[in-house]
Amino acid sequence: MALLYAIAGAIHFIQPVFYLQLMPAWMPTPRFLVYSSGLCEMLLAVLLIPRQTRNFSIRLIICMLLVFLFAIHIPQAFRFYQSHDKYLLASLVRLPIQFLLMAWARSLIIKPV
Repeated sequence: MALLYAIAGAIHFIQPVFYLQLMPAWMPTPRFLVYSSGLCEMLLAVLLIPRQTRNFSIRLIICMLLVFLFAIHIPQAFRFYQSHDKYLLASLVRLPIQFLLMAWARSLIIKPV
């Protein structure tokens, strides 16, 4: 999981145009948000590695995924549906993936002994 978020975060800097296209028009400073979300993903990836910070990172990852789900992915799916956009299917496939990522993260929470 750490590798997944490290790579995903790095892609925000390598291909920012891709993420800029996903940003809703109502969000201010889209470029800043793309870079800062990429930085957050990379930081959360690093925090997944030590046991001492893993649960903290997992909880923040789940929060981040919920924000992405409700602020970006669900509105985008509705927008694509209304405009009959060719990316509607890809948008709909991404929705359950968010829940799978949250479940995966939750499964990694370290239980106190």
